[in-house]
Amino acid sequence: MGQLAQIWRHPVKSHGHEALSQVSLTAGQTLPWDRTWAVAHEASKADGSAWVPCANFSRGSKAPGLMAISARLDEETSTLTLTHPDLPRLTVRPDEEGARLIDWARPVMPADRAASARVIRVPGRGMTDSAFPSISIGNLATHRAIEQKLGQSLDVRRWRINLWLDGLDAWKEFDWIGQEIRVGNVSLRIREPITRCMATTANPDTGIRDADTLGALKTWGHTDMGIYAEVTTSGKIAIGDSLEAS
Repeated sequence: MGQLAQIWRHPVKSHGHEALSQVSLTAGQTLPWDRTWAVAHEASKADGSAWVPCANFSRGSKAPGLMAISARLDEETSTLTLTHPDLPRLTVRPDEEGARLIDWARPVMPADRAASARVIRVPGRGMTDSAFPSISIGNLATHRAIEQKLGQSLDVRRWRINLWLDGLDAWKEFDWIGQEIRVGNVSLRIREPITRCMATTANPDTGIRDADTLGALKTWGHTDMGIYAEVTTSGKIAIGDSLEAS
């Protein structure tokens, strides 16, 4: 019916994307090392003790320049290497050097927004936008339909999705809400659609807003793109794995 085409993780929420070829998923947990860290701003109530909504963090919807960060994570040492077209390369350990990460990103942060203040990490819980530990899933056919509507090419990194599926009809993924799908030997329950924000209007190569993604989505009567899922059966998945869905 379809197959897994791409895998992405975002070690620091809104501060970098990283492509993977395979990953092990655990029931009830986020994709490993996805949104493990998040940058709380000066008005945030986040203290690292529990999940809090995305409004507590510095993010691409308010600071589009963040969307152009790429990441590479060394899992053994919890060390990140971050790159951006307008910034020098940074290698940092967020648990110990959060201030360095914040200082590095400051030039692309708008002056009229709450300033980044601290890096937090909630043990055992990736800081997803959903209130439950989620895996985000996208349909490349839906992405192409949006490109066609806009009349321009879009990089899939705009959507900050974990798993991209191919070989489906556009918007088919919304039919799965409330059901389970299987990717390789992993089962996922589809919980809800992903409602989009201004972050998706920014180009992940430049960090500049250059596409009216929200306007395009509204022509379908909503601003949803992608779905949130919960892992129900643990296992390993890899690019090319088959999809089983109703």
